[in-house]
Amino acid sequence: MFAHVKRIPAAAAEAASALALVETLQKRFASALEQVARGFGLFDAFVPVEWLRDEGRHGGGVRHVVADTPVYGRASINVSQVHYDDEPERALSSATALSAIVHPQNPHAPSMHMHISWTQLRDRPGVWRIMADLNPAIPEAADTEAFQGMLEAAAPELHTEAFAQGDRYFHIPALERHRGVCHFYLEGHRSEDADADAALARRVGESTIDQYAQIVRAALESHPQPDDAARQAQLAYHTVYLFQVLTLDRGTTSGLLVHDQNDVGILGSLPAEVDRDQLARWGATLGPVDKALVDAIVGALPDQTPSPVTTPAKRALARVVRAHYQAHPEALSRQASGGINPQTVDNHR
Repeated sequence: MFAHVKRIPAAAAEAASALALVETLQKRFASALEQVARGFGLFDAFVPVEWLRDEGRHGGGVRHVVADTPVYGRASINVSQVHYDDEPERALSSATALSAIVHPQNPHAPSMHMHISWTQLRDRPGVWRIMADLNPAIPEAADTEAFQGMLEAAAPELHTEAFAQGDRYFHIPALERHRGVCHFYLEGHRSEDADADAALARRVGESTIDQYAQIVRAALESHPQPDDAARQAQLAYHTVYLFQVLTLDRGTTSGLLVHDQNDVGILGSLPAEVDRDQLARWGATLGPVDKALVDAIVGALPDQTPSPVTTPAKRALARVVRAHYQAHPEALSRQASGGINPQTVDNHR
Protein backbone atom coordinates (compact mmCIF):
# COMPACT_ATOMS: atom_id res chain seq x y z
CA MET A 1 0.00 0.00 0.00
CA PHE A 2 1.11 3.56 -0.61
CA ALA A 3 1.96 6.14 2.04
CA HIS A 4 0.08 9.43 2.08
CA VAL A 5 3.30 11.46 2.08
CA LYS A 6 4.48 12.31 -1.40
CA ARG A 7 7.92 11.21 -2.55
CA ILE A 8 9.86 14.16 -3.91
CA PRO A 9 11.76 13.21 -7.10
CA ALA A 10 15.26 14.40 -7.98
CA ALA A 11 15.31 17.67 -9.86
CA ALA A 12 18.10 16.93 -12.37
CA ALA A 13 17.01 16.04 -15.90
CA GLU A 14 19.42 13.09 -16.06
CA ALA A 15 17.93 11.61 -12.88
CA ALA A 16 14.39 12.10 -14.20
CA SER A 17 15.32 10.32 -17.42
CA ALA A 18 16.93 7.44 -15.52
CA LEU A 19 13.82 7.11 -13.34
CA ALA A 20 11.57 6.89 -16.40
CA LEU A 21 13.83 4.18 -17.85
CA VAL A 22 13.86 1.95 -14.78
CA GLU A 23 10.13 2.42 -14.14
CA THR A 24 9.46 1.22 -17.68
CA LEU A 25 11.63 -1.85 -17.08
CA GLN A 26 9.86 -2.51 -13.79
CA LYS A 27 6.47 -2.61 -15.50
CA ARG A 28 7.82 -4.81 -18.27
CA PHE A 29 9.31 -7.29 -15.78
CA ALA A 30 6.20 -7.60 -13.62
CA SER A 31 4.02 -8.00 -16.71
CA ALA A 32 6.31 -10.67 -18.19
CA LEU A 33 6.31 -12.73 -14.98
CA GLU A 34 2.55 -12.41 -14.57
CA GLN A 35 2.09 -13.56 -18.17
CA VAL A 36 4.19 -16.66 -17.48
CA ALA A 37 1.87 -17.57 -14.61
CA ARG A 38 -1.25 -16.88 -16.65
CA GLY A 39 0.02 -19.27 -19.30
CA PHE A 40 -0.46 -22.05 -16.74
CA GLY A 41 -3.87 -20.82 -15.61
CA LEU A 42 -2.45 -19.06 -12.54
CA PHE A 43 -2.72 -15.45 -11.45
CA ASP A 44 0.37 -14.46 -9.51
CA ALA A 45 -0.20 -10.70 -9.32
CA PHE A 46 2.53 -8.36 -8.09
CA VAL A 47 1.58 -5.97 -5.27
CA PRO A 48 3.18 -2.50 -4.96
CA VAL A 49 4.78 -1.54 -1.64
CA GLU A 50 6.13 1.97 -1.12
CA TRP A 51 8.93 3.13 1.15
CA LEU A 52 10.11 6.69 1.84
CA ARG A 53 13.56 8.12 2.42
CA ASP A 54 13.38 10.69 5.20
CA GLU A 55 9.58 10.82 4.93
CA GLY A 56 9.79 11.38 1.17
CA ARG A 57 11.97 14.48 1.36
CA HIS A 58 14.86 12.57 -0.17
CA GLY A 59 12.81 10.29 -2.37
CA GLY A 60 12.16 6.59 -1.77
CA GLY A 61 10.79 3.85 -3.93
CA VAL A 62 8.15 1.31 -4.85
CA ARG A 63 8.82 -2.41 -4.97
CA HIS A 64 6.46 -4.79 -6.72
CA VAL A 65 6.40 -8.05 -4.80
CA VAL A 66 4.87 -11.50 -4.91
CA ALA A 67 5.49 -14.39 -2.53
CA ASP A 68 4.36 -17.93 -1.81
CA THR A 69 2.35 -18.31 -5.01
CA PRO A 70 2.21 -21.42 -7.23
CA VAL A 71 4.90 -20.03 -9.56
CA TYR A 72 6.98 -17.63 -7.45
CA GLY A 73 8.40 -18.33 -4.02
CA ARG A 74 9.82 -14.81 -3.73
CA ALA A 75 10.00 -12.03 -6.29
CA SER A 76 10.78 -8.36 -5.74
CA ILE A 77 11.11 -5.74 -8.48
CA ASN A 78 12.14 -2.50 -6.81
CA VAL A 79 12.56 0.94 -8.28
CA SER A 80 13.92 3.69 -6.10
CA GLN A 81 15.37 7.14 -6.32
CA VAL A 82 17.31 8.79 -3.52
CA HIS A 83 18.58 12.36 -3.84
CA TYR A 84 19.90 15.23 -1.78
CA ASP A 85 18.82 18.26 -3.78
CA ASP A 86 18.31 20.19 -0.53
CA GLU A 87 21.67 19.18 0.99
CA PRO A 88 24.35 20.37 -1.46
CA GLU A 89 27.13 19.53 0.98
CA ARG A 90 26.57 15.81 0.41
CA ALA A 91 28.79 14.03 -2.10
CA LEU A 92 25.86 12.10 -3.58
CA SER A 93 23.49 14.12 -5.73
CA SER A 94 21.11 11.31 -6.70
CA ALA A 95 20.91 7.56 -7.22
CA THR A 96 18.18 5.94 -9.29
CA ALA A 97 17.88 2.16 -9.54
CA LEU A 98 15.99 -0.93 -10.54
CA SER A 99 16.91 -3.92 -8.36
CA ALA A 100 15.07 -7.17 -9.00
CA ILE A 101 15.30 -10.76 -7.84
CA VAL A 102 13.08 -13.72 -8.66
CA HIS A 103 13.11 -17.09 -6.89
CA PRO A 104 10.58 -19.39 -8.61
CA GLN A 105 8.86 -22.19 -6.70
CA ASN A 106 9.89 -24.86 -9.20
CA PRO A 107 13.50 -25.96 -8.51
CA HIS A 108 14.12 -26.39 -12.24
CA ALA A 109 13.35 -22.69 -12.89
CA PRO A 110 16.46 -20.66 -12.01
CA SER A 111 16.60 -17.63 -9.80
CA MET A 112 17.66 -14.40 -11.50
CA HIS A 113 18.99 -11.06 -10.30
CA MET A 114 19.12 -7.81 -12.24
CA HIS A 115 20.27 -4.35 -11.20
CA ILE A 116 20.36 -1.23 -13.38
CA SER A 117 21.18 2.11 -11.79
CA TRP A 118 22.29 5.65 -12.51
CA THR A 119 24.43 7.36 -9.86
CA GLN A 120 25.31 11.07 -9.89
CA LEU A 121 27.95 12.53 -7.58
CA ARG A 122 28.27 16.30 -7.34
CA ASP A 123 31.91 16.46 -8.37
CA ARG A 124 31.95 14.08 -11.34
CA PRO A 125 29.78 12.81 -14.22
CA GLY A 126 27.04 10.29 -13.57
CA VAL A 127 27.60 6.60 -14.32
CA TRP A 128 25.59 3.43 -14.90
CA ARG A 129 25.80 0.13 -13.03
CA ILE A 130 24.36 -2.75 -15.05
CA MET A 131 24.08 -6.28 -13.67
CA ALA A 132 22.28 -9.47 -14.69
CA ASP A 133 23.03 -12.94 -13.38
CA LEU A 134 21.41 -16.36 -13.71
CA ASN A 135 21.33 -18.44 -10.53
CA PRO A 136 19.97 -21.97 -10.94
CA ALA A 137 19.59 -24.61 -8.26
CA ILE A 138 19.78 -27.23 -11.01
CA PRO A 139 21.92 -25.87 -13.87
CA GLU A 140 20.78 -26.48 -17.44
CA ALA A 141 23.43 -25.96 -20.11
CA ALA A 142 20.87 -24.71 -22.63
CA ASP A 143 19.62 -22.03 -20.22
CA THR A 144 23.14 -20.86 -19.45
CA GLU A 145 24.00 -20.68 -23.15
CA ALA A 146 20.81 -18.77 -23.99
CA PHE A 147 21.29 -16.28 -21.14
CA GLN A 148 24.93 -15.66 -21.98
CA GLY A 149 24.19 -15.34 -25.69
CA MET A 150 21.45 -12.82 -24.96
CA LEU A 151 23.86 -10.63 -22.97
CA GLU A 152 26.54 -10.90 -25.63
CA ALA A 153 24.04 -9.62 -28.19
CA ALA A 154 22.81 -6.84 -25.89
CA ALA A 155 26.34 -5.58 -25.15
CA PRO A 156 28.52 -6.73 -28.07
CA GLU A 157 31.48 -4.49 -27.23
CA LEU A 158 31.35 -4.77 -23.46
CA HIS A 159 30.26 -8.29 -22.57
CA THR A 160 33.78 -9.70 -22.18
CA GLU A 161 34.68 -7.21 -19.46
CA ALA A 162 31.21 -7.47 -17.92
CA PHE A 163 31.48 -11.25 -17.59
CA ALA A 164 34.95 -10.90 -16.08
CA GLN A 165 33.74 -8.35 -13.52
CA GLY A 166 30.72 -10.50 -12.72
CA ASP A 167 32.76 -13.64 -12.17
CA ARG A 168 35.02 -11.74 -9.77
CA TYR A 169 32.13 -10.19 -7.88
CA PHE A 170 29.99 -13.31 -7.47
CA HIS A 171 32.77 -15.66 -6.41
CA ILE A 172 32.37 -17.11 -2.90
CA PRO A 173 35.89 -17.86 -1.58
CA ALA A 174 34.74 -19.82 1.48
CA LEU A 175 32.75 -22.23 -0.71
CA GLU A 176 35.17 -22.21 -3.67
CA ARG A 177 32.33 -21.60 -6.11
CA HIS A 178 30.35 -18.84 -7.84
CA ARG A 179 26.82 -17.85 -6.88
CA GLY A 180 25.43 -18.58 -10.34
CA VAL A 181 26.33 -19.76 -13.83
CA CYS A 182 26.39 -16.45 -15.74
CA HIS A 183 27.33 -13.12 -14.20
CA PHE A 184 27.21 -9.81 -16.13
CA TYR A 185 28.43 -6.75 -14.24
CA LEU A 186 29.39 -3.31 -15.56
CA GLU A 187 30.41 -0.93 -12.77
CA GLY A 188 30.84 2.77 -13.38
CA HIS A 189 29.96 2.67 -17.07
CA ARG A 190 30.05 5.93 -18.98
CA SER A 191 31.03 6.81 -22.55
CA GLU A 192 31.06 10.06 -24.47
CA ASP A 193 27.53 9.32 -25.74
CA ALA A 194 24.95 9.62 -22.95
CA ASP A 195 22.12 8.46 -25.20
CA ALA A 196 24.04 5.33 -26.17
CA ASP A 197 24.74 4.58 -22.50
CA ALA A 198 21.05 4.83 -21.64
CA ALA A 199 20.19 2.68 -24.65
CA LEU A 200 22.65 0.03 -23.43
CA ALA A 201 21.03 -0.02 -19.99
CA ARG A 202 17.56 -0.31 -21.52
CA ARG A 203 18.65 -2.99 -24.01
CA VAL A 204 20.29 -5.17 -21.34
CA GLY A 205 17.23 -4.77 -19.12
CA GLU A 206 14.68 -5.59 -21.79
CA SER A 207 16.68 -8.50 -23.19
CA THR A 208 17.24 -9.98 -19.74
CA ILE A 209 13.55 -9.75 -18.85
CA ASP A 210 12.41 -11.37 -22.07
CA GLN A 211 15.00 -14.16 -22.01
CA TYR A 212 14.39 -14.98 -18.38
CA ALA A 213 10.62 -15.21 -18.89
CA GLN A 214 11.26 -17.73 -21.68
CA ILE A 215 13.55 -19.79 -19.43
CA VAL A 216 11.01 -19.92 -16.58
CA ARG A 217 8.17 -20.81 -18.95
CA ALA A 218 10.17 -23.66 -20.49
CA ALA A 219 11.19 -25.01 -17.07
CA LEU A 220 7.59 -25.12 -15.89
CA GLU A 221 6.53 -26.90 -19.08
CA SER A 222 9.28 -29.53 -18.95
CA HIS A 223 9.24 -30.17 -15.18
CA PRO A 224 5.64 -29.67 -13.98
CA GLN A 225 6.08 -31.90 -10.90
CA PRO A 226 9.60 -31.71 -9.43
CA ASP A 227 10.65 -34.52 -7.12
CA ASP A 228 12.03 -34.38 -3.58
CA ALA A 229 15.63 -34.52 -4.80
CA ALA A 230 15.08 -31.39 -6.88
CA ARG A 231 13.54 -29.58 -3.93
CA GLN A 232 16.49 -30.52 -1.74
CA ALA A 233 18.83 -29.16 -4.40
CA GLN A 234 16.85 -25.92 -4.38
CA LEU A 235 17.06 -25.63 -0.58
CA ALA A 236 20.82 -26.19 -0.74
CA TYR A 237 21.20 -23.55 -3.43
CA HIS A 238 19.00 -21.01 -1.66
CA THR A 239 21.27 -21.44 1.35
CA VAL A 240 24.27 -20.58 -0.85
CA TYR A 241 22.39 -17.54 -2.13
CA LEU A 242 21.60 -16.19 1.34
CA PHE A 243 25.18 -16.84 2.47
CA GLN A 244 26.59 -14.82 -0.44
CA VAL A 245 24.15 -11.92 -0.06
CA LEU A 246 24.59 -11.48 3.69
CA THR A 247 28.34 -12.06 3.94
CA LEU A 248 29.75 -10.75 0.66
CA ASP A 249 27.37 -8.48 -1.25
CA ARG A 250 28.57 -4.87 -1.06
CA GLY A 251 25.30 -3.42 -2.31
CA THR A 252 23.28 -5.12 0.40
CA THR A 253 25.72 -4.24 3.16
CA SER A 254 26.09 -0.59 2.15
CA GLY A 255 22.32 -0.19 1.93
CA LEU A 256 21.89 -1.52 5.45
CA LEU A 257 24.70 0.67 6.80
CA VAL A 258 23.48 3.91 5.22
CA HIS A 259 19.94 3.79 6.61
CA ASP A 260 17.33 1.54 8.23
CA GLN A 261 14.29 2.85 6.35
CA ASN A 262 14.00 -0.01 3.85
CA ASP A 263 15.45 -3.08 5.55
CA VAL A 264 12.78 -5.48 4.28
CA GLY A 265 13.09 -4.11 0.76
CA ILE A 266 16.89 -4.32 0.74
CA LEU A 267 16.63 -7.95 1.84
CA GLY A 268 13.93 -8.66 -0.72
CA SER A 269 16.56 -10.68 -2.59
CA LEU A 270 16.53 -13.46 0.02
CA PRO A 271 14.84 -16.77 -0.81
CA ALA A 272 11.86 -18.17 1.09
CA GLU A 273 13.73 -20.74 3.18
CA VAL A 274 17.24 -22.01 3.85
CA ASP A 275 19.18 -24.72 5.64
CA ARG A 276 20.15 -23.13 8.96
CA ASP A 277 22.38 -26.03 9.99
CA GLN A 278 24.39 -25.78 6.77
CA LEU A 279 24.99 -22.09 7.40
CA ALA A 280 26.35 -22.95 10.83
CA ARG A 281 28.69 -25.56 9.35
CA TRP A 282 30.05 -23.04 6.86
CA GLY A 283 30.48 -20.49 9.62
CA ALA A 284 32.63 -22.91 11.58
CA THR A 285 35.21 -22.91 8.75
CA LEU A 286 35.73 -19.13 8.82
CA GLY A 287 37.98 -16.83 10.80
CA PRO A 288 36.66 -15.52 14.12
CA VAL A 289 35.22 -12.23 12.87
CA ASP A 290 33.47 -13.72 9.85
CA LYS A 291 32.32 -16.69 11.93
CA ALA A 292 30.72 -14.28 14.38
CA LEU A 293 28.67 -12.79 11.53
CA VAL A 294 27.47 -16.17 10.29
CA ASP A 295 26.67 -17.30 13.84
CA ALA A 296 24.57 -14.15 14.31
CA ILE A 297 22.81 -14.80 10.98
CA VAL A 298 21.98 -18.33 12.11
CA GLY A 299 20.68 -16.96 15.40
CA ALA A 300 18.41 -14.49 13.60
CA LEU A 301 16.71 -17.22 11.56
CA PRO A 302 13.81 -19.29 12.94
CA ASP A 303 14.97 -22.53 14.56
CA GLN A 304 13.22 -24.76 12.05
CA THR A 305 14.23 -27.19 9.30
CA PRO A 306 14.09 -25.74 6.73
CA SER A 307 14.23 -22.26 8.22
CA PRO A 308 11.71 -19.77 6.73
CA VAL A 309 13.09 -16.33 5.88
CA THR A 310 10.09 -14.42 7.21
CA THR A 311 9.61 -10.66 7.32
CA PRO A 312 10.54 -10.55 11.04
CA ALA A 313 13.61 -12.63 10.19
CA LYS A 314 14.62 -10.12 7.50
CA ARG A 315 14.39 -7.29 10.01
CA ALA A 316 16.51 -9.28 12.47
CA LEU A 317 19.04 -10.15 9.76
CA ALA A 318 19.31 -6.48 8.77
CA ARG A 319 20.10 -5.55 12.37
CA VAL A 320 22.68 -8.34 12.58
CA VAL A 321 24.55 -7.28 9.43
CA ARG A 322 24.42 -3.59 10.36
CA ALA A 323 25.72 -4.18 13.88
CA HIS A 324 28.49 -6.49 12.66
CA TYR A 325 30.02 -4.05 10.21
CA GLN A 326 29.62 -1.12 12.58
CA ALA A 327 31.65 -3.12 15.08
CA HIS A 328 34.10 -4.52 12.46
CA PRO A 329 34.47 -1.97 9.63
CA GLU A 330 37.73 -3.63 8.59
CA ALA A 331 35.71 -6.68 7.50
CA LEU A 332 34.23 -4.65 4.64
CA SER A 333 37.52 -5.12 2.78
CA ARG A 334 36.71 -8.84 2.46
CA GLN A 335 33.42 -8.25 0.68
CA ALA A 336 32.87 -8.93 -3.02
CA SER A 337 34.54 -6.80 -5.65
CA GLY A 338 34.32 -6.77 -9.40
CA GLY A 339 37.67 -5.00 -9.56
CA ILE A 340 36.21 -1.49 -9.94
CA ASN A 341 35.22 0.52 -6.90
CA PRO A 342 31.70 2.00 -7.05
CA GLN A 343 31.33 5.77 -6.87
CA THR A 344 29.23 5.74 -3.74
CA VAL A 345 28.35 3.43 -0.88
CA ASP A 346 24.84 4.92 -0.64
CA ASN A 347 22.63 1.99 -1.61
CA HIS A 348 19.24 2.99 -2.96
CA ARG A 349 17.33 -0.21 -3.32
